[in-house]
Amino acid sequence: MIVELGHFALILALGVAFLQMVVPLVGAHKGWRNWMELAAPAAATQLMLIGFAFAALTWAFLSSDFSVRLVFENSHSAKPWLYKLTGVWGNHEGSMLLWVLILTAFGAAAALFGNNLPLPLKARVLAVQSSIGVAFLAFILLTSNPFLRFDVAPMDGRDLNPLLQDPGLAFHPPFLYLGYVGLSMAFSFAVAALIEGKVDAAWARWVRPWTLAAWMFLTVGIALGSWWAYYELGWGGFWFWDPVENASFMPWLLAAALLHSAVVVEKREALKSWTILLAILAFGFSLLGTFIVRSGVITSVHAFAMDPERGVFILAILAFFVGGALTLYAARASAMESKGVFGMVSREAGLVLNNILLAVAALVVFVGTVWPLVAQMLLGRVLSVGAPFFDAAFTPFMVALAAVLPIGSMLAWKRGDIARSLRVLWPALVLALLLAALAWTLGTGRSMLALVGTALGTWIVAGAATDLWQRTGRSGAARLLRLPGADWGKAVAHSGLGVTILGVSLLMAWQQEDIRTVALGSTYEVGSYGFTLNGVDELDGPNYRTLMADVTVTQGASEVARLFPEKRFYPVAAMPTTEAAIDNGLFRDIYVVIGDPQDDGSYAVRTYVKPFANWIWGGAILMALGGLLSLGDRRLRVAAGAAKTSRSAVAAE
Repeated sequence: MIVELGHFALILALGVAFLQMVVPLVGAHKGWRNWMELAAPAAATQLMLIGFAFAALTWAFLSSDFSVRLVFENSHSAKPWLYKLTGVWGNHEGSMLLWVLILTAFGAAAALFGNNLPLPLKARVLAVQSSIGVAFLAFILLTSNPFLRFDVAPMDGRDLNPLLQDPGLAFHPPFLYLGYVGLSMAFSFAVAALIEGKVDAAWARWVRPWTLAAWMFLTVGIALGSWWAYYELGWGGFWFWDPVENASFMPWLLAAALLHSAVVVEKREALKSWTILLAILAFGFSLLGTFIVRSGVITSVHAFAMDPERGVFILAILAFFVGGALTLYAARASAMESKGVFGMVSREAGLVLNNILLAVAALVVFVGTVWPLVAQMLLGRVLSVGAPFFDAAFTPFMVALAAVLPIGSMLAWKRGDIARSLRVLWPALVLALLLAALAWTLGTGRSMLALVGTALGTWIVAGAATDLWQRTGRSGAARLLRLPGADWGKAVAHSGLGVTILGVSLLMAWQQEDIRTVALGSTYEVGSYGFTLNGVDELDGPNYRTLMADVTVTQGASEVARLFPEKRFYPVAAMPTTEAAIDNGLFRDIYVVIGDPQDDGSYAVRTYVKPFANWIWGGAILMALGGLLSLGDRRLRVAAGAAKTSRSAVAAE
């Protein structure tokens, strides 16, 4: 009965979404206040209905109701409760329901916190947001209904993909969807502004918090996915340039560009047209990611292997919203004239260069991701575009971005002075060069990657610290803690990028890898560490069998760690997984993977010593923290700015 009520709630939500799409839009056009005011309660009602539907599906999974087809295909009675919960969104249908739930949650949040928005703009934003909901609710009900039942319930389920039965994957998709779908708010604000024919500083202040929230969630989601791939897949890497990884990375790059260009609109009323375009493209690439994951056009451990018909439906949604928005964008070009004028050397010019580098980097990733599909469809050739292409084509843009970032942050608005900025930044430059020399020395000249990465990472971190200190003026440390959250947020986020660059470059330059067969009781060395395979036991887990090794790690005469890598087999899914054992440290990870037994009784063992691995995800955490600090400050500024606008309007009346 609960499942049927969830299905019925989903149908009602489609009806409410349609009303929210049409009535406020007509009201804004006609100037009918009552019609415009319908948008807020409709958004709240839509959230409650879809929330109930999601709760009903969650109940079906947690109670192991195998009469529901989706539960049967993605769960099992012996599975731990956390992975039963993960099963709700660990499949196509359930993840689409989560997608729409987050979409409506953002719409309801805009209705709740957007009281200072002009009513026509608020009505149009919520109507555009709801139109996206109409499209995806129709997609779910027509092609991907999660509430289908069997006439006769099976005794047990088929289990969830074992690779997804992991704590990292329990939280990775929700954060990623919060980022993907959060960009719909920037899209809705952009389309609403195009309909009104008005883009100004107030619009930029309103759109930035939503974009910042989406970018922050997307940062966390990507970092969780990278971390999961690092420790779960057993291959020792953190990024594979997989098409699904790229599908989340492209909107992240464009969202970062959007955040910076919106600053120029807010401060100088310039780059209006470009900022609107970025808002459209950022959400468009989110929809593209949805298509890539669910269309079946690519094969990936991250993808839902779905039939092409559903892919065509999503492609039609993508074409309608992005194509429609771009058509409206072309029609309203005259309404987006920039008022601000700035010199070639200025903060604005620095942000323009930032945007160009981020946008071109996203284009490089896009070309590398879709070119194999294009080549296969149009040329009939099977091509593979892998890490060598992306490393060679993408890295130069990130190097350039890292090099100019501290200087651009220090330039004055309208007209700046590069020489003055460099005079302030010279201690940061000296520190970057000294640490780069140290990295080159420690690496005995093996790789330029360590030198360049150390220099750039240190340059960004030290530059961010210098920028923050300069903002204190003559007050020095006394004023440091009283600086606005936005200043702290920018410094912390930029520092996070620098820390990630340091981690990536030093890991890739200095990591040590060893693959061999090891007899029980024997010892081998990797770098300065000794590894002893004490034994291998067969054990039973909750819903799997495991081959667990016992490895002692020593350095000199001291024991450093005791590691227990596993090779698991899930009998219901008939699928093996590799569970790496990792001894995490601030400056290095020791990473051991147990492989198959050999004919002579030995075991295949893969061992890595990975320097600065955790700096990669530590930098991502800092970037997200920087977004959070800025978000707290932005809420106050948006409210203050909107309040001033409202008071001015009242006074004018």
